[in-house]
Amino acid sequence: MTKIAIIQRAPVLLDRGATIAKALQWVAEAAAAGASLIVFPETFIPGYPSWIWRLAAGRDGALMGQLHAQLLANAVDIGRGDLTALCEAAGAHAVTIVCGVNEKDGSRGGGTLYNTVVTIGPDGTLLNRHRKLMPTNPERMVHGLGDASGLRVVDSAVGRIGTLICWENYMPLARYALYAQGVEIYIAPTYDSGDGWIATMRHVALEGRCWVIGSGTVLCGSDLPPAFPGRAELFPDAQEWINDGDSVVIGPTGKIVAGPMRQETGILYAEIDAGQVAAARRTLDVAGHYARPDIFELQVRRTPAIAVRFADG
Repeated sequence: MTKIAIIQRAPVLLDRGATIAKALQWVAEAAAAGASLIVFPETFIPGYPSWIWRLAAGRDGALMGQLHAQLLANAVDIGRGDLTALCEAAGAHAVTIVCGVNEKDGSRGGGTLYNTVVTIGPDGTLLNRHRKLMPTNPERMVHGLGDASGLRVVDSAVGRIGTLICWENYMPLARYALYAQGVEIYIAPTYDSGDGWIATMRHVALEGRCWVIGSGTVLCGSDLPPAFPGRAELFPDAQEWINDGDSVVIGPTGKIVAGPMRQETGILYAEIDAGQVAAARRTLDVAGHYARPDIFELQVRRTPAIAVRFADG
């Protein structure tokens, strides 16, 4: 059995350093409680751009630009070492960490943000980096398109882990790509919530016959810092639940085993057994005996998308 921990707490919005400092505290707390897999929500560092659902691009362009500039300045550049402290924490506590980040890539100019989830092993190494393939609706004003280079299932100390972010989980072929790689622990960091989303997570568990961990974003009006641009106009009610959370853990037969944690902050713990996946797939293995490769075939191009190649000398 593996004890997992889903961190359903708000970041220090638009502050990378302070958010990482909080994350390190909560990793230590979850590890002390016996968790060996610790999961944070979508774009946890330095927070999900909730304002995009309340702004109009043409009307509110100046405020949107101001918020985007702060988000970009506090985004994570993995190549620059912005996740070093989190990787060191994984190694110090011998835990696996899955965390959503707003990512910028200095090797490609650093001007585009990606909605990214990283998987860090218990020795502190980066096991995988997956960039959201298709930002949803107004997210396209914030995040660029990811490629399939991180559409991978990786071996970990707790089982074979795969990740899809929020509404990527509505992409049947993306899900199938994970099933075909033998995912056992399917992790879905998300900003979505509600009964419909929980039903989706149950469907994924039933379809893939895997453990599903839905890591929800929780945010209250009081979580926004006083200096947040446009706070009074966008989020005037300090008591408002801007997002409800709804973190949940679902077993390979679709049964909810923990959560949903709704409109509350904290850590959701659960015990999971990756060994149950094989038994569940005896009756349904959608990428194995329940597939029809004579009729259907999926091709996934995992070569990284590169816009420019320099040939010096």
